[in-house]
Formats: sequence, C-alpha cells, structure tokens
Amino acid sequence: MEKSSIPQEAAEAAFEQRLRRHEAELSELYSGLYKNREADFAHFIDMLRSAFAARKPSLRLQDAAREADPDWYRRRELLGMMLYVNAFAGTLKGVQEKLSYLQECGVSYLHLMPLLQSPKDRSDGGYAVSDFRTVQPELGTMEDLEQLADSCRGQGICLCLDFVMNHTSESHDWAKRAKKGEPGYRERYFFYEGWEIPREFEKTIPEVFPTTAPGSFTELPDGQVVMTNFYPYQWDLNYANPAVFNDMTENLLFLANRGIDVIRLDAIPYIWKQLGTSCRNLPQVHTLARMLRIVCETVCPGVLLLGEVVMEPARVAPYFGTPEKPECHMLYNVTTMATTWHTLATGETALLQRQMQALCALPKDFLFLNYLRCHDDIGWGLDYPWLLERFGFEETAHKKYLNDWFTGKWPQSPGRGELYNDDPRLGDARLCGTTASLCGIEAAEQEKDPFLLERSISCDLTLHAFMLSQSGIPVLYSGDEIGQLNDWSYRKDPEKQADSRYLHRGSFSWERAKLRENRQSREGKLFWGLRRLETIRTEEPCFDAGADVAVAESGCPHVLALSRKKDGRELICLYNFSARFVQAGVSREGSYTELMYETHYENIQSIGLYPHAFAWLLRD
Repeated sequence: MEKSSIPQEAAEAAFEQRLRRHEAELSELYSGLYKNREADFAHFIDMLRSAFAARKPSLRLQDAAREADPDWYRRRELLGMMLYVNAFAGTLKGVQEKLSYLQECGVSYLHLMPLLQSPKDRSDGGYAVSDFRTVQPELGTMEDLEQLADSCRGQGICLCLDFVMNHTSESHDWAKRAKKGEPGYRERYFFYEGWEIPREFEKTIPEVFPTTAPGSFTELPDGQVVMTNFYPYQWDLNYANPAVFNDMTENLLFLANRGIDVIRLDAIPYIWKQLGTSCRNLPQVHTLARMLRIVCETVCPGVLLLGEVVMEPARVAPYFGTPEKPECHMLYNVTTMATTWHTLATGETALLQRQMQALCALPKDFLFLNYLRCHDDIGWGLDYPWLLERFGFEETAHKKYLNDWFTGKWPQSPGRGELYNDDPRLGDARLCGTTASLCGIEAAEQEKDPFLLERSISCDLTLHAFMLSQSGIPVLYSGDEIGQLNDWSYRKDPEKQADSRYLHRGSFSWERAKLRENRQSREGKLFWGLRRLETIRTEEPCFDAGADVAVAESGCPHVLALSRKKDGRELICLYNFSARFVQAGVSREGSYTELMYETHYENIQSIGLYPHAFAWLLRD
C-alpha cells in the first residue's frame, strides 16, 4: 500500500536536520547583508519553522519523494505550457476542468501567468501586485488555486507561478502606509524628499522602458520621490531592509504551501540597489538568491526556483550559483529565442550556430527553459558587434529589417506581427505576434494561398522541433499547439489598446481547438505534428539533459546541424531556415532513419531539405 503521509515526528525531524545543515551558512549570509540584526534573523528562523508546520502532508510526501530523486525535473518527459487563466478558461476552476485537454497536449509543467491581486488599470499585466496572498477576484480565490494545484499534482503536472519580488503595486498595503509616513513602512521602499539623490542614481541606472516609462523615479503628488524602475505604479522594494526580505520570503513560502511547485523569481537581477552602480546583477542579488534556495531546500525541498534573467546564457550562468552553493534551479534561454527568429528572417544560421556553441560549452547541470514565444515581446538582444564584423549588419538598421520582416513590410515576407515600444528616435522597437502569425499562417489564410499555408505550417513545426531539440525544458505558449493567430481586436479595447503585447494574448479558441481532430486542418496538422515530436523526444534517450550536444557542419549556410549523443546512440538534427530547397548533411558513416517521417538514408552527407523543413536522423 502506497504511503499517503509522513508521520509528524519524522517530518519535523527531517526539517530540523535540513535546518541544521544550512543554518550556519544562512546565518553568515544574513549577517553579511544585515549587520547587527540578530533579532531579525531569529524572527526569520521562527518564520521558517511556522511555514514548515503549515505545509500539508501531501506536500511533505512530495518533498520527500523529490529529495530522494533530485533529478526529477531534468527528465526529457517534462513538457511545459504557459497560459493566462482568463484567456484559457476564464477562471481557476475553468482551468481545473480543462486539465484533460492539457494532458492530451502532453503538458506536465503548467505556468500560470500572474494571477495575484493587482489594480485593474495599473497592473502591467499582473506584475504590480497589491496583495501576495489574494487571487484576482474575477479569476477565483486562493482556495481555488490550491484545489487546482492539488488536481495538477494528482495528474503529474507541476504548477509554476510568478513571484514579483522587485516591487509592489502602489496600492499594496505597505505602499499606502509608506506614503502616509507610517514608521517601518517608508523604509521598505526608496523614498526621498527631493530629486537630489534620485538624480545621482539615474546617472548610472539604465532605463528599462525609455519610451513608455522614462527614468527610474516618480514624483508623487505630495512632492515625495519614490524609486520606480519599471512603471510609476510599481514601487521598488528595498532589500537592504531585513523586514522586506523576511516578509517577502514568507509570502513566497505561503504560495509554496498552496501547492506551487515552481516559483518564478521575476526580475531578480534588479532586486538590490546601490548608489553609483547600474543596480543590476550586484553581488548582493546572488546572496539573496542563495538564501532563497536554502529556504526552499529547508522548508519545501520539492519546490524549484526559476530565475527570470534576460541576458545571454554565458551571462545568466552566475544565477545557477555553484555546485556547492546553488542558487536558481532553472533559468530562461531568452537569447536563443530571439536568435531563432533572427535566423528565420535572414536565412543565415551563423549567429545561431555561435549561440548554440556557447550553450554547448556550459556545464550540463545548467538547466534552461526553452521557448519560441511567451507572453512578452521579442526584444532583439543579439550579438551586434559580431554581426557587424561578420556580415556588416549595423544594429539599428538590422533591427529595422527584422521588424519590417515580421510585420510584413519587407517584400515577400509572410510575417504578420506588430511593433512594441516603438521609439523612432532610437530605432529600437520590439516585436509582438503569435508563432503562427509570425511564421506566415495568418497571411496564408487571409490570402487563401494553400502553398504558403503548407510552407508556413512546416516552418512552425520546424521551429518547434528546434526548440524541442535543445537541452532543458521545452515550454509552449498556449494556443501555439493549434496555430492560434493574432488577436487584432485588442485595438478596440480601451484597457488593452495601448499595449500591443495583447496581440498575442488573445482568448484561447476552443472552437478552433475542436478542429484538431481533423488532421488535415491547420489545427490538426500542428497539434498532431507537435504531439509526434514530443512523443519522439520522450522516447529517445538522445534527448536526455545529460546527452553530449555539439554543433555540426551542415555544408549549407542556411542549415543548422546539431549532434546529440547518449550511450552510444547519435541523433543528427538538421534545420533549414531558408525558403529554398537545399542539400545539406553531416559527414557520418553508416545509415540513419529520420524519426518524424521514418525515412531511411544509407548516408546523410547530403540529403534534400524542403523550405523551412527539418530532419531528426537517428543512427541505425
């Protein structure tokens, strides 16, 4: 009979053992940041004990199972999907009712976009939290979230939730009290009586949104000035105050105790501020990240930390910490996402090869989340010095080319996206749009062009195949599994029209989803094509996170070739990023079988690839 809970005494003993293992390091880190604050540290330890005491038996049992199997989240079976509750199913209860669909999609990692209480008209899509312990009322209640987590756990689905730790909403209780000057709350933020110190900060702090929210401070109606790195209604928290770290850690553990498996640490590089610096990626950030990792390993060892660090992999690597002192369990692979779209627009794989070589050189223990699209825009954070030296691509002109290509302004481009944060002065706009619309499916259906439609569906599947062949956890954006198109109706909605990111945040079309049963429809071809790819990935050992991965020479500048080796097996992956039929391959002896279409090749030194097509070739 399977054990349903751990005896109370055994659970408490395990917690105390974990605490003893970590307490000395935790004390050293804490006192390094917060000098002579022994009472605050004592309160912090008491809070950890209280949080563990509140952790229910089913979660403690899961903690024990995951402690015994520390690589549980590194397995190739894991497939993610991110979605907005309201867009997908209206409410949290609605999502619970649709879990069977998610299982049909093969989803085992579900990221719910921000759903905690925030002001309707000043929320930045839910990233301005006014209460970390209350769900947005129209989505349900905290009890609904916990019930959904219980159902997900019963069906083998991990639940991920954003934890916005850099700032709160101006409507948060702390902010309201701080504004009134209540003792103990003003110190939780960065308040100044005038602009003298803020001006000094702004000499070295880069602007996050120079077009829509210039500057890093906001003057309130009463003349007070508060730090607001993102938007004026998002007030930066002061983590130099131990009360902030203590209380925010308690909020994190509250969510973990509701059954959240993965906590996404939003904007973690920003959380420590210091005059005279960029206020990004400071050493104290890593101290805080390490402490949070210790907290989770002590109170809820089955919970993972996902760091949102928007930089190239080599620069995000410090957020993994070290093998002896780890920080985040997982990080986003944002640069490969942007480089993938650059490669599609140019047809040249050189930059993507360079990107993949850098990834392959990192330790295999580093686990990245890989994706093609997400809730956010595509920012063109590419290696421009290298592009200029290699191809003569000047940054501003190249960004304009990419944006023109994906908005359909470039001749023969099938992309149908829209710009975000367009700044004609800087020429630094970013891009919005669903995967299907950026690949050309929207244009093909509008123009009733069956040839373009087939090519665009092939392009969509090829990009997903490339994403699935990267080491780490692949994450789909809800709707991509059926090729959901842009939602242009956002322009008529007063609450959304100022933010073009709502173009790809439209409501999930359940009517369109029904069409997946017709395998000749656009929805069916994409849905079952993706399921085939995902099934192959699950079954083939070469997709293990521990596989040896290398960039191979394809013999064609338009084709990226990857080699994945595991236990004597080798998989060669070829991706044609051009709109032309090409010959490409790798220098290998022996015969190979293409896994998607089960085609046999006596050699793969030169095989034909259709426009925007791929091949997964397993050595016989």
